[in-house]
Amino acid sequence: MDMLTIETQPIDGQKPGTSGLRKKTRTFMEPHYLENFVESIWAGIGGVAGKTLVLGGDGRYFSPEAAQVILRMAAASGAARVIVGRNALLSTPAASNLIRKRGTDGGIILSASHNPGGPDEDFGVKFNNANGGPAAEDVTGRIFDATKTITSYKIVEAQDVDLSDLGEHKLGDMVVEVVDPVADYADLMEELFDFDAIRELISNGFTMRFDAMHAVTGPYAKAILEGRLGAAGGTVVNAEPKPDFAGGHPDPNPIWAKELVSAMSGDDTPDFGAASDGDGDRNMIMGPDLYVTPSDSLAVLAANAHLAPAYERGLAGVARSMPTSRALDVVAARKGMECFETPTGWKFFGNLLDAGRITLCGEESAGTGSDHVREKDGLWAVLLWLNILARTGKGVRELVHDHWAEYGRNFYTRHDFEGVDADRATEMFDDLRSRLDGLAGQEVAGRRIEEANEFSYEDPVDGSVARQQGLRVMFEGGGRIVYRLSGTGTVGATLRVYLEDVGEGSDAKDRDAQEALDDIRRAAHEIARIEHYTGRTEPDVRA
Repeated sequence: MDMLTIETQPIDGQKPGTSGLRKKTRTFMEPHYLENFVESIWAGIGGVAGKTLVLGGDGRYFSPEAAQVILRMAAASGAARVIVGRNALLSTPAASNLIRKRGTDGGIILSASHNPGGPDEDFGVKFNNANGGPAAEDVTGRIFDATKTITSYKIVEAQDVDLSDLGEHKLGDMVVEVVDPVADYADLMEELFDFDAIRELISNGFTMRFDAMHAVTGPYAKAILEGRLGAAGGTVVNAEPKPDFAGGHPDPNPIWAKELVSAMSGDDTPDFGAASDGDGDRNMIMGPDLYVTPSDSLAVLAANAHLAPAYERGLAGVARSMPTSRALDVVAARKGMECFETPTGWKFFGNLLDAGRITLCGEESAGTGSDHVREKDGLWAVLLWLNILARTGKGVRELVHDHWAEYGRNFYTRHDFEGVDADRATEMFDDLRSRLDGLAGQEVAGRRIEEANEFSYEDPVDGSVARQQGLRVMFEGGGRIVYRLSGTGTVGATLRVYLEDVGEGSDAKDRDAQEALDDIRRAAHEIARIEHYTGRTEPDVRA
């Protein structure tokens, strides 16, 4: 086995975002592209000599090859051990759990989350800290700085490690430990939840459908739902992870999870429906003819988490990302809990979780989690829902409607305009930002603006400040618009517009959210001049 030092030079555009570096797969496959970024990770974390890392991902196209490159580079730089999921598979929450359980120095996750996979689609690489959470901004900053000055990288020349063979393998002086990607995670779920109650619920005729969307959660859901909990065979559909997600878009929302929506509509539907995304950290919850928005799901879980063994003593506090609806705030106020409003990005929850300030947190983009790991966790959310249904004896619709009756309903939706020209999107934001101070008091689409501002966040744990985290317009009566440019895509910009209003009257539970929010939608377009800057009148996705 030969040690090689390969000369290289910086490659533009390797700035990691809140979820690492995401680009088109063919970009990662270009000469030196992956290697440059991995070498920059080593530089950003102070080297890997003597360290232990976790490695795995969602199995998307190019993952097996990328895993072998990373192993050879880790060996060349003196890593002591790399713990790899069999066949390089590890859901993001399972990777976080493994980092924490084994006390490693961090891990590398190969995923572009809910983005499509394949040779012409998306790929991603991110580093997670030793706490199991996404790298903090100071770490990603050092990684980015290293990408701009790199001159060479080290790699060993060796045959591929057999990642299908459980156990220890040697790659030079480094140990490659191949582990079952499911077992440790499934054990953790059984510690958190009342599996006996859920088994009894299922044995009494409760039916469900879990759509794994041909992504990484399939093996986890089959092992837990069908294996440990006794759900009927076939409960988990699209369970085999595929490099291109069978040509689908593994984003659990009503647009991309149409198969689940169809199965949960009409007569003779299952009692409960759920889906998860590419890397297993997002979730979608449904009852018969009812889609539960992620914001409502978060609020319902916070109100009822005490029914699960892990949370029976109550929650230390809760947190939501700023664009997420304020339904959670109502629950927190009623229960006397702290409620934090953070920027988008799971890493902002990490300090609060590590400091014990919160127990449960979530964001509107279908991510929910707790202090059991430092990532959002799709299957965890599904199991908490099942635990609550088992303990209350209620169905999904009854539980949600009872929640609205007690806490009120926040009508909420997110409209995504994908692939928008990035320069024009920036111009739109600059224009709106310049007008924010003068919006208060104006009436738009029949609604009077109470306040408008740009969200910034001071971390209550370490005092760090995150600025320019979204533009907000608040109306009298509780309505709200939030505008953000998302960094999760790989082409152009994604404009996200979040619409919210407070439901009133006895008919609030029966109103269609899009209809209830129509005046807020019209105001959002008029205030930001969306059509002028993007050429769009309708979003690509309503979530």
